[in-house]
Amino acid sequence: MNMQDSYITVDGRTIGAPVMEMKNITLRFGGVVAIKDISFDIREGEIRAIIGPNGAGKSSMLNVINGFYHPQEGEVWFRGAKRKPMKPHQIAKQGLARTFQNIALFKGMSTLDNIMTGRLTHMKSNMVSQMAWWGKAQDEETANREVVEKIIDFLEIQTIRKTPVGRLPYGLQKRVELGRALAAEPKLLLLDEPMAGMNVEEKEDMSRFILDVNDEFGTTIALIEHDMGVVMDIADRVVVMDYGQKIGDGTPDEVRSNQAVIDAYLGVSHD
Repeated sequence: MNMQDSYITVDGRTIGAPVMEMKNITLRFGGVVAIKDISFDIREGEIRAIIGPNGAGKSSMLNVINGFYHPQEGEVWFRGAKRKPMKPHQIAKQGLARTFQNIALFKGMSTLDNIMTGRLTHMKSNMVSQMAWWGKAQDEETANREVVEKIIDFLEIQTIRKTPVGRLPYGLQKRVELGRALAAEPKLLLLDEPMAGMNVEEKEDMSRFILDVNDEFGTTIALIEHDMGVVMDIADRVVVMDYGQKIGDGTPDEVRSNQAVIDAYLGVSHD
């Protein structure tokens, strides 16, 4: 890994300046320390993985990044400025979007309508004009629909665009949820176990779409994932947590050869 001003080179790939910086984050729930003095960054244009055993504090960290949890100690910096405590909808307007470990879609609504809800932060017209569907509201609706249709094409879900998502198989529901997050045009996309519950073929499809989102849209991605094969294949850098502490941080190869990571997550190695 080679530092060059505000850019770094990882395995021959140049990654930009930090988008998000977690500085000495400590998060407590009563007497329980979920995160203890952790620092790392997420850089422009990279895929950054957060891994660790169950109970390591990964989801808590994602919720700190997302602004849902406010750490008792440490600072969160976003695009070069210290972030004050904010509500989730304010964070969304700053350019963060996420998917969830447990799918959070509107099951009775179509694929198209679910993805359209991701455009809410881009809607400027008032409720009256939206209900009347005239003037600025009509132009806005048309523009938002065009964005959504491009996402539907990109994710190859044209055939289910009018299907209620509650009727879709699990893998396609996860793809629709990714589409809804992309509709917000996030500067930073957070994925909470995007491969959870998927079969091998579905994981391959989702991995391809995540790589394509990063490559074609230039979207910075941070993800939690338990499938180590997926992480090692798609991540530029990996931060490893165990019992709320950081025990590793680097490229997939560096993490894979880190004895503390091997002992805590991959299983103790034997000569």
